[in-house]
Amino acid sequence: MPYAAINGQQLHYLDTGGAGPAIVFSHGLLMDHAMFAPQIKALRDHYRVIAWDERGHGLTNDAGAPFSYYDSADDLVGLLDHLGVARAVFAGMSQGGYLSLRAALRHPQRVRALILIDTQARPEAAETLPMYEQMIGTWVAQGLSDEMATTIEHIILGAGYARAPAWKEKWKAQRPANLAQIFHTLASRDDISDELGRIAVPALVIHGDADAAIPLAHAQEMAQALPQARLEVIAGAGHASNLTHPEQVTPLIEAFLAGLEAP
Repeated sequence: MPYAAINGQQLHYLDTGGAGPAIVFSHGLLMDHAMFAPQIKALRDHYRVIAWDERGHGLTNDAGAPFSYYDSADDLVGLLDHLGVARAVFAGMSQGGYLSLRAALRHPQRVRALILIDTQARPEAAETLPMYEQMIGTWVAQGLSDEMATTIEHIILGAGYARAPAWKEKWKAQRPANLAQIFHTLASRDDISDELGRIAVPALVIHGDADAAIPLAHAQEMAQALPQARLEVIAGAGHASNLTHPEQVTPLIEAFLAGLEAP
């Protein structure tokens, strides 16, 4: 399995290679690069598709020290340096969108376009933080119960996703110190809503209308603030719409990418 030593991390990644335009996928909290399997399969024949495991996730090492999503943005740009990719489309789901937006602000010359899936520019809502903090505190202290795993399943995947059991097993393998660290990064992120006007690249905003983690209104607000954004709403989809509703999401991504390459 390929790894890259970047900023003190051993980043695990997938790279399909090839000469096509590059697109890099960044996953959400508690997920990993495998959540983009439907898109990787669909795009790999025409694009150089890169997907990676962020700090504290997947096969990348634990997050051993406090970090921000600006650090994660730097990790991603460092990975592109490692792979010899000068510019790419940055596609991020939820947390992956947080770091992709910050990469566009900090490294604008590296971002060809943005695909923002079930994400937002706002910080975590004050009314939901206590619930999340209590949940994570119990998880860290006592492990992940079946009941809590089902709650997380419904938040991220929605109800009835056939492959949810495999993700639950990954969540149960999370180490307590690492879990506390990645949640702290999520909970302490800054508000970049007022900076979106500086991101002058084409953007596709995709959001499930049944997203229980981020209100659709936040995606609408973000799309309006980005100078070149288009919003697509996925009927019936929850937070991880690209994973649970690929038959709706993937064609939107393909059409957006094709439009970037059109003369």
